[in-house]
Amino acid sequence: MTITAETTTEEKILNAARQIFTKKGFLATTVRDIATGANTNVASVNYYFRSKENLFAFIMDETIQKLFDKIEPVLNDEATTAIEKIDACVGYYIDQLLENPDFPFFMVNEVLAGQTTLPMVEKVKTLTGSVFAKQLYELQADSTIRFHPIHLMWNIAGMIVFPFLVRPRQLEAGYFDSSEFVEMMKERRKLIPGWIGQVLKGGNN
Repeated sequence: MTITAETTTEEKILNAARQIFTKKGFLATTVRDIATGANTNVASVNYYFRSKENLFAFIMDETIQKLFDKIEPVLNDEATTAIEKIDACVGYYIDQLLENPDFPFFMVNEVLAGQTTLPMVEKVKTLTGSVFAKQLYELQADSTIRFHPIHLMWNIAGMIVFPFLVRPRQLEAGYFDSSEFVEMMKERRKLIPGWIGQVLKGGNN
């Protein structure tokens, strides 16, 4: 794509918005903050994105696409086990949320508002026909526990997303600081695949 003055301004706005939303959160960020960070003016931000809400939604949609661009090839990799797939997907998911800690609030608000065309909603449909789903069904062949693969994805998402949803209040209460939260989420990158692995193995006892 040819780089023009307009394209450059738009990218500057997006880059500034990503950084400021991550640092201050959606509610505390103003259009003026973004304009200042992009070295432009409020009128330019409104020209390209109309509102802070539209800009935030654009970045969140971009985040979803980026996440699934990494996860889909993993789910359909014939050469890795189900546990290896879980390990990789958990890592990608946590990394994305650490870069975009407001993402869970965006998703919850959109779902509660009745939005059913979210990229993540559409992408979940690809799970049913994936190699990963096939592997899970094969694991259940001799198992005492039988379940639809979506249950596993819900459990994994819950274990990752919930800490981010309670993070603001727990930071305010002084349970931990931002750096400690990051370290705990890095610990969960190892813990969650282990917990899920124990569940899958337990069903085959």
